[in-house]
Amino acid sequence: MTKIMHLLAACALLWGFSSCSKVEYTEIEKPAYLRVFNDLNLKIGLENKDEDRPYLCMLIDPEINKDGVPVSAALKGDYLDQRDPYAPPYPSHIGSSTRKNNPEYPGKENVLVGPVLNGFDLSGWAQVPSGKHRVVFYYRPMNDIPFFDLEPAVRSKKVVDTVIDLGVQEVYTMHVLQSNFVTQEKGIVLRTENFHKLPLSDSLVYINFYNYSADGFWQADINLKKNQYTSGVMQYGVRDEMNIWLSLCKPGGVKTIPGYRFAYLGQLRRNTGNQVSPYYSFPLFADSASNHIVTDIWQRITLLAPGIDPEQNPYPDYYAVTDGGYGLVACYGNGSPQDFQRGALYLPGMIVNIHSGNYNPRSFATVNTIEIVNGNAYLTTIQRKYAPPVY
Repeated sequence: MTKIMHLLAACALLWGFSSCSKVEYTEIEKPAYLRVFNDLNLKIGLENKDEDRPYLCMLIDPEINKDGVPVSAALKGDYLDQRDPYAPPYPSHIGSSTRKNNPEYPGKENVLVGPVLNGFDLSGWAQVPSGKHRVVFYYRPMNDIPFFDLEPAVRSKKVVDTVIDLGVQEVYTMHVLQSNFVTQEKGIVLRTENFHKLPLSDSLVYINFYNYSADGFWQADINLKKNQYTSGVMQYGVRDEMNIWLSLCKPGGVKTIPGYRFAYLGQLRRNTGNQVSPYYSFPLFADSASNHIVTDIWQRITLLAPGIDPEQNPYPDYYAVTDGGYGLVACYGNGSPQDFQRGALYLPGMIVNIHSGNYNPRSFATVNTIEIVNGNAYLTTIQRKYAPPVY
């Protein structure tokens, strides 16, 4: 029985009790695929208590009345909250009858999403018409009122107003962010992804890095920055140029896999342009003791200013480093902090372990992106299609 038949059967059973809720979708010809994150992780305190909270509504091709107030739009992404630390490889935010507090777009929006494209699951991306579009982000209050039902004066506070050009079946990731920490100027990054066009191996885990921090953030006085203790030594930012070192470890401590202790990957430079960063890789089954069905290794990423040897790191990792010379990310389990790795910012592991075929679990390689924004780091994981479980 297909998913559609299941849905019709469920509606028939419920007909005597209530009407079957239906969402009408309009087919999009020649779509592009768009995913949007709100990266405005700003500190709101006594010194800037009157500043608008970074809670947004995105309008694509808005209709503006004579008073400069938006009254409708071709597409709307409402209740766009600050992003979550982890964007998983499946739509995890669907289903809420109350205020949505969307950690991304499409997130909880009932819109057409992307297909499996060249083996990659694009269900985290929304389908949007290709071509040129005006995109405007507005501040909105943190309440349950839909954007166009707000008072005109309330729905007129623009954050960013720009024009984008989307190619047919291209995959885009958009970020709304602070481009300058001193002037508080806001902007967007529209990145054209290329992971679905590359000859990537199923036996390798891929990762690339971006530093989208605002210009002047790491140099600014620490009292002007948001206290982010969960970011560990990276909470006050990293320098505009850092070296990336990867260690692959076994659970229960920092026991590295032979050959993967501080493996040099490359350089990370602060850049708020639209360029795509190169992917680095490591073997899915780097642990020679694994059975090549499931693995439990985790990933430790060390960021150090150029010229610093990771084996002779001068920074203790148990207090906040304020000069931007050190950052530490531990991709471990589900992202819960562990006592053995002090000073780290914790994110979930990059290897997906899931019931597939006759194996429960089975390990799968993924494609990952880590983005650093003003003392925080975020992980997006993309997964290939895998065999369904056999029960």
